[in-house]
Amino acid sequence: MNKIEKNILDLGNKRIGPLLAKLAIPTTIGMLANSLYNIVDTIFIGRGVGTLAIAGIGIVFPIQIIIMAIAQLFGMGAASMVSRSLGKKDYGRASNIVGNSFIASFALGTFAAIMVFIFLNPILRVFGATENILPFARDYLSVVAFGFIYFPFLVSTNNLIRAEGDAKNAMTVMLVAIGINIILDPIFIFTLDMGIKGAAYATIIAQFCGFLYIVLYYALGRSSLKIRMVHFRMKWHIFKEMVSLGFASFIRQVSMSILIIVINNSLRVYGGDIAIAVFSVVNRVVMFVTMPLFGIVAGVQPMIGFNYGANNMGRVKESLKTSVLSTVVLGVVFFIIFLAIPSKILGLFSTDIELINNGIFPLRMIVLLFPFIGFQVIGAGFFQSIGKARPSIVLSLSRQVLFLIPLILLLPPIMGINGVWIAFPIADFLAILITGILVYREIRKINNLQMMPGEA
Repeated sequence: MNKIEKNILDLGNKRIGPLLAKLAIPTTIGMLANSLYNIVDTIFIGRGVGTLAIAGIGIVFPIQIIIMAIAQLFGMGAASMVSRSLGKKDYGRASNIVGNSFIASFALGTFAAIMVFIFLNPILRVFGATENILPFARDYLSVVAFGFIYFPFLVSTNNLIRAEGDAKNAMTVMLVAIGINIILDPIFIFTLDMGIKGAAYATIIAQFCGFLYIVLYYALGRSSLKIRMVHFRMKWHIFKEMVSLGFASFIRQVSMSILIIVINNSLRVYGGDIAIAVFSVVNRVVMFVTMPLFGIVAGVQPMIGFNYGANNMGRVKESLKTSVLSTVVLGVVFFIIFLAIPSKILGLFSTDIELINNGIFPLRMIVLLFPFIGFQVIGAGFFQSIGKARPSIVLSLSRQVLFLIPLILLLPPIMGINGVWIAFPIADFLAILITGILVYREIRKINNLQMMPGEA
């Protein structure tokens, strides 16, 4: 039995719990490693450069999220298509999808890099940079933007590797990159005294090493799918479906970027430079601990997509149930930790007492409904896996665009800076509610599909 046959056999037959663990644990480790780019940079920059530098990378962060969104546009859409193609044993189509995603991620990533270089200062000002923060943000972005050319390929292709059931290599490539980043950060920042630019150079070098790993992965035939030159011919119907399915992930990431822009500008008015620095740290902490939730989503998506394509609805529902329970357990654990030791967590990033004290309330507010956040994320991923783009987009937009951004615009004029933080749990509750309604309706449809053959 070859590699692809074994992966397919597992997706269709292996017990749900162990299969989810097999796919989700390496995926989670890989995602945590990817998130560590920002955590490591923030820790070294905070302790080596200062609070304003932390605020500077906080301004750049939504730009990096947009680049991630480009990667997810093609990566998540293509991954859903690859999983369902493998479920139907259509290996030629799966290879064509991978080739098309390669070209698309490179092209859009290069375009984004060019736009950043042309409009560097205006972009940073729109994203909330004050006069004090702008020099730090400019130094960081002017270097990191070079990586925008190949970083989308790295992230996008990582999804495709997971889609064929090879979560271990998807994890390894991210571990390689973060390992190099951790080694280079202190050398560039402290030993070579390069400051915030040193962190930026460490990041793009580490990302390039991850990019090379994936190129070798396909070139040396380690992938289950054999990619040839013919597969790089762009096909409109593949591209259209890829963008349609990946748009939910894209819009979720872009809406996060828009959200951070709105928050930074609101904090600039109601809290100043220190408030922007606080959010930069808190946001990185929260995004880091949500990676296991997204890891479970990424792990369960090939399972749901494959079995939906194979018309095995029982395994689709069991996969959904197991993944939701897993995210609830993780959410409870992180919720307890954040409520118990917020100052110690914030103290990892800076010795600035003002930053630490001002960060405790925002951190606790943002994680208030953390035990249930995973369900909301699973819901969007579920619809994406079964090829239903519209509800996936609605759920991806619900928390950040439909609820959180309006609340952040409405509450601070009434409540001051605390209105920004209180908006988070309110938006979470509303998003969880709408997710429950849409998932419940879809499960009823799946139950009806299971009943129809018996009735006939």
